[in-house]
Amino acid sequence: MAGLSKLSDFAAAGAAVGATRVCQWVPAASEDLKFGDNFRWHIDRFKPIAEILGEHGCSLGLEFIGPRTLRIDKPYGFIHSMDGMLALAYAIGTGNVGLLLDCWHWYTGLGTISDLMALTAKDVVHVHVNDAPDGVYVGDQIDNKRALPGETGVIDLVGFLSALQKIGYDGPVSPEPFSQSVREMAAQDAVQTTHDALDKSWQAAQLS
Repeated sequence: MAGLSKLSDFAAAGAAVGATRVCQWVPAASEDLKFGDNFRWHIDRFKPIAEILGEHGCSLGLEFIGPRTLRIDKPYGFIHSMDGMLALAYAIGTGNVGLLLDCWHWYTGLGTISDLMALTAKDVVHVHVNDAPDGVYVGDQIDNKRALPGETGVIDLVGFLSALQKIGYDGPVSPEPFSQSVREMAAQDAVQTTHDALDKSWQAAQLS
């Protein structure tokens, strides 16, 4: 953790311009740590980071990774659900750790609307939205093969966004489609296409 000594300066700079949300994904499996050992390792790793961020009014969002395909061949499974990651956030114990909540991982982790409704706004630090390829069983979905928000309707994005509104979430929402068709577009076209998809989903959820 050589970079920890620089974190206070980075957090102060971010806070000065209103950038107070920091996020990191957490692998859903391990090559060498069993669940309990891995849980303790992540607490030890994230707690000093969260403490420094908290000194500057910043929060830390942890992203769980839902797809079964990313952990099936690993010797030791780890957190791959919203509730599991929230338990880790609470166990860190600094009061400023929550979720980077990606609807893709919520879907592939078999999350439900009722799961979302059990959250508080403070539990959610940042949100990612996208969609999943049609015709693929949820347990066979591949992490980097996704679609634009609302493109296929496989993920209940309207229900997802509506639930977040109901719990009072008012933070950032970012598209993360991992779409090959978008990658092949010119930069401006990719931006416009992604914007239009997000805007359509926003309106469908009656958020604007």
